[in-house]
Amino acid sequence: MSEQTNIAAPATAADVMRPPLTTVGQEGHAAAAAYLMKHAGATALMVLDAWTDQPVGIITEADISHAAADGKDVNTTRIYELMTTRPTVITTTTSVRDAAKIMTSGHFRHLPVVSDAGLVGIVDITDVCRALLEYDVSQPPTGTAEPECSQVTDTPGTRPSEKLAS
Repeated sequence: MSEQTNIAAPATAADVMRPPLTTVGQEGHAAAAAYLMKHAGATALMVLDAWTDQPVGIITEADISHAAADGKDVNTTRIYELMTTRPTVITTTTSVRDAAKIMTSGHFRHLPVVSDAGLVGIVDITDVCRALLEYDVSQPPTGTAEPECSQVTDTPGTRPSEKLAS
């Protein structure tokens, strides 16, 4: 029997989600949302209903950049004018593979994660891809090759590509 290296991807959204550290209200300005994204290191913000704590929308970097490209003033444009309303959401028990299917079919880069208690996290495309990628760290990814030590040179006047071609 041959040994196999099996690195299992996390099974559910709960395993890969990030907490929704930054949320915004619908009445805020797009410039404020951009500021929050920059300082939170986020590419999307959840817009929450004040009463239910459930997501009513999502605003992304793309929404703001499209508005700017269309000539809208982000200092006067309100978040509710740009946000995607009633975003598709997943639960903590949604499998990572199902999250990937939802993202692919809906052309989404972000999925809010909800539970009975309301918004509990957000999953982005990077989180999902990272979880689905299975690889053996001792070998390079398929389609690439690591140079052998004998192929790397510091000899003045020669470039490694010249040495490899000979």
